Amino acid sequence: MDAVKAIVNDIKQKNLKPIYFLMGDEPYYIDKISDFIAVTVLTEEERSFNQMALYGKETSIDDIVSNAKRFPMMAEHQVIIVKEAQELSRTIENLISYVENPQPTTVLVVCYKYKKLDKRKKLYKAVQKNGVLFESKKLYENQVADWIRKVLNGKKYQISPKASALLVEFLGTDLSKINNELQKLFLVVPQGLEITPAHIEEHIGISKDYNNFELKKAIGERNVTKASKIINYFSQNPKDNPFVLTVTLLNSFFTQLLKYHGLQDHSPKSVASSLGVSPYFVDEYRIAAKNYPMKKVSKIVSSLRELDLKGKGVNAQNMSHPDLLKELLVKII
Repeated sequence: MDAVKAIVNDIKQKNLKPIYFLMGDEPYYIDKISDFIAVTVLTEEERSFNQMALYGKETSIDDIVSNAKRFPMMAEHQVIIVKEAQELSRTIENLISYVENPQPTTVLVVCYKYKKLDKRKKLYKAVQKNGVLFESKKLYENQVADWIRKVLNGKKYQISPKASALLVEFLGTDLSKINNELQKLFLVVPQGLEITPAHIEEHIGISKDYNNFELKKAIGERNVTKASKIINYFSQNPKDNPFVLTVTLLNSFFTQLLKYHGLQDHSPKSVASSLGVSPYFVDEYRIAAKNYPMKKVSKIVSSLRELDLKGKGVNAQNMSHPDLLKELLVKII
């Protein structure tokens, strides 16, 4: 992320700002920036007297301001990191008087997770003027695979598109969770190698053969035998394979297949761009489009929406997890 790189580079060059207000729905970058400041701005010896962490639930705006106004001891700066600052959302605007006239020898880092400042309020504008205002936005699901690839490239690793898809399917868009799992792989996979589904299965515990990714592919190919095996596996392991997640992924697939049918240009590059998928997966849509005409796809999307409601308990008449999965397969194939 360019904004993160710019902040990090400025800090490395000792171009420090008195305030770093880190906000937004994606906590990963908020933690990364605050952790980087915590280990970079001061030396290990300076931290003992000049660095402190405050927590939103245990502090107040007055306490933050009082500490921020102190002078550093035997150092050029002091660092104050306010963690879980979203707990102060009701009073956060009271920080305005300090932000308008910050202590130049203090580096105040405010970690305001899952929330954002109101752009119409004075605090937002004052932080923009006197400090760094960073918004950490949640990535869309189709952006996460590219994020994984970039992170791995930085560590001198490669990853196959299928392995990346497995991680996204299993862990969603939570970058912190994904990063934690990648750290496990760094310990066991030598640099320079491509991370494969086999690595994901062995070291993270995600089955490379029985997952929603393989189910989607089997259904697209109308491979009833393979799809049935995966459905049976899901029936026996309902906690690891929730029905609602399965029906949501398939609904997304067939909704995109509907778009595929409406495209005039079916070249891999055009399809990948239009559907927001990796070129690696375009062939799955080409095959599925041959097996499922547009009219059939429309009916499937409608059926999947009904099944989604049943999976959430609406008109389900106490249907079991295996029964829902069987009905899903019958409705589609």
